[in-house]
Amino acid sequence: MAVSVTTKTAWKLQEITAHSSNVSSLVLGKSSGRLLATGGDDCRVNIWSVNKPNCIMSLTGHTTPIESLQINTNEELIVAGSQSGSIRVWDLEAAKILRTLLGHKANICSLDFHPFGSFVASGSLDTNIKLWDVRRKGCVFRYKGHTQAVRCLRFSPDGKWLASAADDHTVKLWDLAAGKIMFEFTGHTGPVNVVEFHPNEYLLASGSSDRTVRFWDLEKFQVVSCIEEEATPVRCVLFNPDGCCLYSGFQDSLRVYGWEPERCFDVVLVNWGKVADLSICNNQLIGVSFAQSTVSSFVVDLSRVTKSGFILHGLIRDDKPLVQPTPAGSSLRRIYDRPSTSCSKPQSRVKHNSESERRSPSSEDDRDEKESKAEIQNPEDYKEIFQPKNSISRTPPRNNEPFPAPLEDEPVAVKEAVKPSQAVDVQTPLPKQEHSDPIQRPPIAFSTPVTRTEPSVIPAARNEPIGLKASDFLPVVKNQSQTELVDEEAMSQIRKGHETMCVVLTSRHKNLDTVRAVWSTGDIKTSVDSAVAINDLSVVVDLLNIVNQKASLWKLDLCTIVLPQIEKLLQSKYESYVQTGCTSLKLILQRFLPLITDILAAPPSVGVDITREERLHKCKLCYKQLKNISNIVKNKSGLSGRHGSAFRELHLLMAVLE
Repeated sequence: MAVSVTTKTAWKLQEITAHSSNVSSLVLGKSSGRLLATGGDDCRVNIWSVNKPNCIMSLTGHTTPIESLQINTNEELIVAGSQSGSIRVWDLEAAKILRTLLGHKANICSLDFHPFGSFVASGSLDTNIKLWDVRRKGCVFRYKGHTQAVRCLRFSPDGKWLASAADDHTVKLWDLAAGKIMFEFTGHTGPVNVVEFHPNEYLLASGSSDRTVRFWDLEKFQVVSCIEEEATPVRCVLFNPDGCCLYSGFQDSLRVYGWEPERCFDVVLVNWGKVADLSICNNQLIGVSFAQSTVSSFVVDLSRVTKSGFILHGLIRDDKPLVQPTPAGSSLRRIYDRPSTSCSKPQSRVKHNSESERRSPSSEDDRDEKESKAEIQNPEDYKEIFQPKNSISRTPPRNNEPFPAPLEDEPVAVKEAVKPSQAVDVQTPLPKQEHSDPIQRPPIAFSTPVTRTEPSVIPAARNEPIGLKASDFLPVVKNQSQTELVDEEAMSQIRKGHETMCVVLTSRHKNLDTVRAVWSTGDIKTSVDSAVAINDLSVVVDLLNIVNQKASLWKLDLCTIVLPQIEKLLQSKYESYVQTGCTSLKLILQRFLPLITDILAAPPSVGVDITREERLHKCKLCYKQLKNISNIVKNKSGLSGRHGSAFRELHLLMAVLE
């Protein structure tokens, strides 16, 4: 008789003794989910392969306990911050210290690597955030504004923003190229422990000790939703790679959330305790936790976890309506731009560096780097993981098979790591470099400033005149040809495969030139008339985006021309067209609807008043057009997301028409 065998949704994978004293921090590599770094009160950073018992490498040099760790996207570099405020960057593949960064005055509480550039961000108990250029060994910016310890830092997927979460209950968003704050999110009532960007959309999630998870819209800069039902503080969060849901780690469970509307898709009981980090590989979620000197790793089989709908362990929740998940690719929000091509000649690293980099370093930094070592503890695992640089696909742990799940009744074996043996020092001396004293300078904008209200209490101080450009925060692209392309050749390469789009854009440019010629005469009404006559909605959108910025340009006769175009825009499949239509309609309603209703309600005049008759005719025409539009607005007010809220606001403004 065949017996069916069931496996667990979550299980403990391993338990190791990671340090000779208490473990103080740990982090997983996000690309493989298999590389683990631990930091301890013994001032060491140890590197492990998940589910292997022996330490691969031990990094020394810090003189105080390790407080924060981060591994870069390629899993080639690791940065560690200590209790004293010092930061060290190691090259794992070369097994050597790369940089020592000094400048913070207290514990390093948070670190993150920039997704493209050679930058590291650090947050400290001293309330400061610093952006470091690892190549030049200098502090690029210092961001001041938090009033308590900065607990988490995250760069946006496009590399243009930095989000910070702190004990002062706030989350702040910084523009890297402009060197200033974009927005401060308030709403949490306790220290904010974690913050995470959605992988695709302009959405940010934050988890707090107030036991809530909040979702923030990065276009409208407001809260999208808030999960408030939890019993313990939020310890870590991670979006699913496709962005369909958010995983949150609590003391005894993993919870799976959606945000529009807020809901819990699933709860997986996992007794991991002090869970510190999460990663995903091969449809498995890996979680790591620590207690005293031991580190435990856990696996959750995501194929057995509900990620959409409202089904929770086979039961449909009755407290919230069943809503179909938004299909992939139909995002209501803007998505990040990730530039991937370039026709410019690659910059020379030597010429790009500052003059001071070629002079001798300060004796303090030189000593710190010479005393920092990367000791290989397990040569076989080290070669297997870090040496095959030229292979097309890296060997394990990058591309391991999924961790096998134990049977329901099978006990999980607990392993203890072999104690690190004395290893050969493989440190390679660095080229000598200088570390100059920080000089306070006013903030300098490197791109067009963001036209948003900027809180005056949050300046960003420039520490070193390094010549940072917005392009430094974009991916470095290797060009096949080392010779610089002339403009004609570059344009020819760009146009390849885009002939249709080039024809469309050329036509649009020609139409805009026609409208611009009329606009230069100062006749706004005729300009709009000419744009409408061209019969190209994209030209109308371009013109409205200009007119919308100055309300004084609007007149009643302009409304009669624009309203039929707004009706078309609101029904467009293009998000930007709908957004422009909503903005123009809101402006018309706020500025002219009271006037239209008053004139239509006024008693008829005695005698002949041609001006009044013309105004009455325009008001009747606008009223009729607004009635037609109100039906569209009413139908679309039930949508979810950003456009839904815009249509609901318009519906309220148009209530007087009913």
